[in-house]
Amino acid sequence: MSTVAIPQTATTTWNLDPVHSVAEFKVKHMMISNVKGQFTKISGVLVLDTADLTKSRVEASIEAASINTRDEQRDGHLKSADFFDVEKFPTLSFKSTRVSLTGDDEFAVTGDLTIHGVTRSVVFNVEGPTAPAKDPWGNIRRGLSATTKINRKDFGLTWNAALETGGILVGDDVTITLDVQFVKA
Repeated sequence: MSTVAIPQTATTTWNLDPVHSVAEFKVKHMMISNVKGQFTKISGVLVLDTADLTKSRVEASIEAASINTRDEQRDGHLKSADFFDVEKFPTLSFKSTRVSLTGDDEFAVTGDLTIHGVTRSVVFNVEGPTAPAKDPWGNIRRGLSATTKINRKDFGLTWNAALETGGILVGDDVTITLDVQFVKA
């Protein structure tokens, strides 16, 4: 009688906790300083392979209309057809295609980022995931931070205004930062 080895899976599913997660961006304003904003409605799932983290995958979604830059007029303009056009393109999304180890608890997560109906491959530099921890209610949690820089024009976000003194009102480069917590499903 022979024994067949059955591979053991170390894959677990984790749901993004929107209450303890932040999706933030910053962009140069008037070529002077950065303006930051957040999206307040985010969701996502992390499928974590603890035996080989490079086999993990993540998907995330953001409601474009949930943008908040602490200025109602600016938020309204960003929601308009000049920028996100939230009526036509209500969601920003990311789906990983590859995970590579770059250091201790550091990864490069490549994936398809869709903004304004345009999908481009981007690489997020990721710290984490942290070790699992039990919260006071018995849930198991993990966290991670991820950052990337994109050119907004690559996603069809081309609106701008020339400044009287030269230069432009809105920079092209946008830094995206995610600080997120996941709860074991």
